[in-house]
Amino acid sequence: MNGGQDIGGMDGFGPVQPEPNEPVFHSQWEKRAFALTLAAGVAGGWNIDMSRFARENRPPNEYLTMSYYQIWFAALEAMLKERALVSDDEIAVGQALKAPKPVSCILRADDVARVLYHGGPTERETKTKPAFKAGDRVRAKMMNPVTHTRLPRYVRGHLGTIDRVIGCHVFPDSNAAGAGENPQWLYTVRFDGGELWGADADPSVTVSVDAWEPYLLPA
Repeated sequence: MNGGQDIGGMDGFGPVQPEPNEPVFHSQWEKRAFALTLAAGVAGGWNIDMSRFARENRPPNEYLTMSYYQIWFAALEAMLKERALVSDDEIAVGQALKAPKPVSCILRADDVARVLYHGGPTERETKTKPAFKAGDRVRAKMMNPVTHTRLPRYVRGHLGTIDRVIGCHVFPDSNAAGAGENPQWLYTVRFDGGELWGADADPSVTVSVDAWEPYLLPA
């Protein structure tokens, strides 16, 4: 979707100010928001792409004024409410007010290390062949979906070169919408800075984007 999260390549937002020696978490509540999101995902039945969409689906005035983990927590509340695992009145008082809804799976403390170590591999077997190979010229599609996509807005419509064929992976646009994994070939595509930003761009700049095959057209 086109939202507050998709501002790559845009200007007017002020300088990027890295934080030296930035910690992974700035406070204990951030750790808890992260842990709750992962644990609740097991019970709630959402996948990583649904979770990403719930975060980027915040209204721009929220997304651009919230901290990173405030966005995570807002998305967690939204996903829990969508699945009737929590209600507005329970959120308001900070405790359960009714019997918990039965869920198919619970992440227990003893299983956390195993689950995190296993991760969530997204590569899938396929009998199809990739449409492109390294060195092919491609054009990113001009698209403006209302749901989740991993194709950055600033590369849409632009020419690039396939650098690498990564493999066949879960297609996030489909997975986020609950329409199945629909695995697609994934590529690393290199775009020249001049192609993206015109003659004033630094001629030495290139940008590499991992793009699924449905995002690309032969050039």
